[in-house]
Amino acid sequence: MSTTTVENPVNKQDSVKPAAPRRVRRGENSRGTSVVSHGLLIVASLIALFPVAWLVFLSLGPDKDDYLHPGGIWKKMTLDNYTFVLQETKFFDWLTSTLIVTLGTTLIGVVISATTGYAVSRMRFPGYKKFMWVLLVTQMFPVAVLMVPMYQILSEVQLIDNYLGLILVYCSTTVPYCAWLMKGYFDTIPFEIDEAGRVDGLSPFGTFARLILPLAKPGLAVAAFYSFLTAFGEVAFASTFMLSDTKYTFAVGLQTFVSEHDAQRNLMAATAVLIAIPVSAFFYFVQKNLVTGLTAGGTKG
Repeated sequence: MSTTTVENPVNKQDSVKPAAPRRVRRGENSRGTSVVSHGLLIVASLIALFPVAWLVFLSLGPDKDDYLHPGGIWKKMTLDNYTFVLQETKFFDWLTSTLIVTLGTTLIGVVISATTGYAVSRMRFPGYKKFMWVLLVTQMFPVAVLMVPMYQILSEVQLIDNYLGLILVYCSTTVPYCAWLMKGYFDTIPFEIDEAGRVDGLSPFGTFARLILPLAKPGLAVAAFYSFLTAFGEVAFASTFMLSDTKYTFAVGLQTFVSEHDAQRNLMAATAVLIAIPVSAFFYFVQKNLVTGLTAGGTKG
């Protein structure tokens, strides 16, 4: 007698195992997190761009009181404000003065701060630590306290209403901070490079100029940008020490549209837009180098 074994059919659905959930790798965001982060970035971008767009919009209004009724600008948009600023004001004189002052401040300030930062980083002269703290203390005095003594000093050396006088005043503001910045950056460069320069017969200045400065280009870029921005946007010193309207910088030139009884806000808006266009284009092209300079000091060495 033969026995037959009947096997139960295997259910295919039971044999298929459920797919394991996809694991999120380290450094990889989930879809929900990505959507939220992108949404927040879009909102933050709109908030940041709104003042700029509003300024451009107001600059298209032909009347000085259009900012009180911005809805009426849509029906009467015009570029007459820009034409007036470029043809009837001293815009190009302000441009020349701004370039002279900002470039002069940037060049002199970076040279002084770089040499100062390198000396404190590498040389151990008496009082080198206190010297850096003295530079830091100079940043604690408000502009109102410094205005009178600086005016007296500049008048005695006949540098009132002179580009050089204003450049030196701005350097007194930018050099202390930039010296601290460069000192911290030079500390990240190994001392062995200086020793290698001395072995090759280079003087301390030769080592600094030929070996250290090429390595410190990102730090120099940050110091240059800070000096540039300080000189470009400062108002108090420029309006006090520069007496001729042809020597005004952009920041002071904007104030000429505001008088005791009147304010030509449409012309101010148009001038501000014209000022912002070349500056924005400049920083757009150099932003990569600026970010590199801001982060290089923390990863170098």
